[in-house]
Amino acid sequence: MVKKAVTMSDIAKVMNVSTVTVSKALGDREGVSEELRERIKQKATEMGYRMHTGGRGTHDGLSYNIGIVVARHFISDASSYYWVVYRHIVEMLQAQNFYGMLEVVNDIEGELSEIPNSVLDKKVDGLIVLGQFSDSYVDRLMQCDIPTVFLDFYGSREDTEAVLSDNFYGAYMLTSHLIANGHRKIGFLGSISSTSSIQDRYLGYYKTLLENRIPLRQDWIISDRSNESDIFPEFTLPADMPTAFVCNCDEAAYKLVNQLKAAGYSIPEDISVVGYDNHIYSTISNPRITTIDVNSRAMSAEAVDIILHKIRDGSFKRGRTLVTGKLVRRESVKKLN
Repeated sequence: MVKKAVTMSDIAKVMNVSTVTVSKALGDREGVSEELRERIKQKATEMGYRMHTGGRGTHDGLSYNIGIVVARHFISDASSYYWVVYRHIVEMLQAQNFYGMLEVVNDIEGELSEIPNSVLDKKVDGLIVLGQFSDSYVDRLMQCDIPTVFLDFYGSREDTEAVLSDNFYGAYMLTSHLIANGHRKIGFLGSISSTSSIQDRYLGYYKTLLENRIPLRQDWIISDRSNESDIFPEFTLPADMPTAFVCNCDEAAYKLVNQLKAAGYSIPEDISVVGYDNHIYSTISNPRITTIDVNSRAMSAEAVDIILHKIRDGSFKRGRTLVTGKLVRRESVKKLN
């Protein structure tokens, strides 16, 4: 029987310290007292821990690996938006002679999620984090002291780089498009507390209503997903229906169109529907859905550019980078008289 390799997590449990502390001690990084560092190293030797050097024997000290971290629930569907983004990132890294290492994390309860071993063992030079993560998990990632950029998500920390679609303005454009076509009874489909992207899209929708003196109706704000970000198979719709819905993503818009058609509504003759992302769902829908093209390739390019700059210059900072999308008009919006 092959003996199980000793991990940093094993050492941390024996020493009653965090895995991050073990990583810092074994990597000779700041944040650990000399006395504790020596005790951890001694215990690691006693337990038979093997140091992972990865590709750090290169002349510049780089492994040329970039960790791409994503929560499992965001890529459970093979057609997920984040799979598209991941492919863009890998292609762009390869063009710069770097490799993308996918790290899938269970982050339903962030404080229980493990930091990837590639991060703890310093097998990556930097991290690109895709999508929403809990504040506690972000804090633990940042404690690992590895160059990091967040893509399609931002939190309250000021010391992070983030690349975002201009969600606020995109939803503002969508809602304005509906109003320009005569709609004033407009609902919003999206669980506002689920992600920062949905929150920003809701706020763009709400700003448009305010500017046009249209009252916000709470019964027209419809949740579309669970806390685990799984989109509901069916939505709870109001008895008094609006003439149009702004949906936080194309998948939700696609499911709404099908649910409305099954209930006897005609789209867009009875109800207009707009989505967001310009993902595959917007084109396989019948009718095809008006949406915002977020330009995932441009967002990926920005994230790769930032992470490579941060790897080569530890003091490099860019803050939040917004990538503006464009309105894609299709057949899902009716012009009212």
